Amino acid sequence: MRGNEFLDKMELIDPAYVEAADAKPNRKKYSWIKWGAVAACFAVMVLAGTRLLLQDESGLNSDLPMLSISENTSAMGYEGYMAYDISELVNANPWNEDSKISTLPVYQNSLTYDANFIASGADFDKMQAFILDVAGRLGLDTNSLLITDNAPDRESQQKIIEKFQSVGCPVPDGYFAPTKLIIEADGVEIEVDQTMTAKVSFDPPISLPEKYNFTHHAAYDDKVAVADYLKSEYCELIGLDDPQVNIYGGDYNIYNQQSYSIEFFDAGESDVEQIINYNFNRVAFYCDDNGELFIARIYQPNLSKKLGDYPIISSEQAKELLLNGNYITTVPYAISGAEFIKKVELIYRTGKYEEYYMPYYCFYVELPEEERENGLKTYGAYYVPAVESSYISNMPTWDGSFNY
Repeated sequence: MRGNEFLDKMELIDPAYVEAADAKPNRKKYSWIKWGAVAACFAVMVLAGTRLLLQDESGLNSDLPMLSISENTSAMGYEGYMAYDISELVNANPWNEDSKISTLPVYQNSLTYDANFIASGADFDKMQAFILDVAGRLGLDTNSLLITDNAPDRESQQKIIEKFQSVGCPVPDGYFAPTKLIIEADGVEIEVDQTMTAKVSFDPPISLPEKYNFTHHAAYDDKVAVADYLKSEYCELIGLDDPQVNIYGGDYNIYNQQSYSIEFFDAGESDVEQIINYNFNRVAFYCDDNGELFIARIYQPNLSKKLGDYPIISSEQAKELLLNGNYITTVPYAISGAEFIKKVELIYRTGKYEEYYMPYYCFYVELPEEERENGLKTYGAYYVPAVESSYISNMPTWDGSFNY
């Protein structure tokens, strides 16, 4: 599972809206008659060689910026998954412990947030192009569509201003700025937000053929059948060259009901590309309480700010850091011992408040404090940065608190 899946399930409310309710270089010709030029070239070569030696000794690539681990404290509760055995928690993560990957890209989040959780850096031109692309995938006439936004009208703004004034606070700068673009047409509503996530709402919801069981707690095989149907029926909306099915989940709720979710991601042309697509470029489908299709989400985040390809450590090295306390988690328990580490996978943490989109090893650790009388266990998620620690300015150390 990815770090953002827990947040998706929690349906977090943005704190900012709680009160308002929502080229190649040219080759040079050298004259071998001019010995001064030869000497200069030799000096440059010596200097370059010295720099390479210094780079090798430090172990750092000076072209890669240092990274910092940001604390995301927006989650409610803690990230835990209930199952009778760790094998029940499944997904289609293309990474495995035999993967021969030595570097992975790191991206800087194009959005930054102030103390009031108001974002800067959104590209509304890209958002508009994206929402029109999604509309076109749905067969809508993009030349006749009206695009609106979610900025409050003057009457609503005045009410909000008065509410802030009643508690002696000014309205934060940018509070009334739009954060979404919206299209409504032919029984669908499309929203694209600043994170470049498109939400397609079907009204009325769409019933699948009777033979498909698309309910919240449908069995794994039922979800596989539904995914095959959706892949065929909504291939244009999915819009991927080689869509791969990701049936993920398998965890239980407090009523002992097991659930799975359906997503698609592009296979890509390399292992690294597949990992990136699995974590970032996804299409998800959701059912309502009646087992009908009512929402699809298309994730297409802005990854234009690539910082570089960073060396990554092995899962075994990450395990050593985990046992040393170098991790971030929302779980309120220390790890009881190495024997309770049951599973590891490489993921990107893609929450909207992350400063950097960087790879982590996610360890699923059995929590003996939470085991139920019926044998149902809880596995907590603990994250260790996969980037070599020499590139991280503030390697995390768990202090007993909810530290992300």
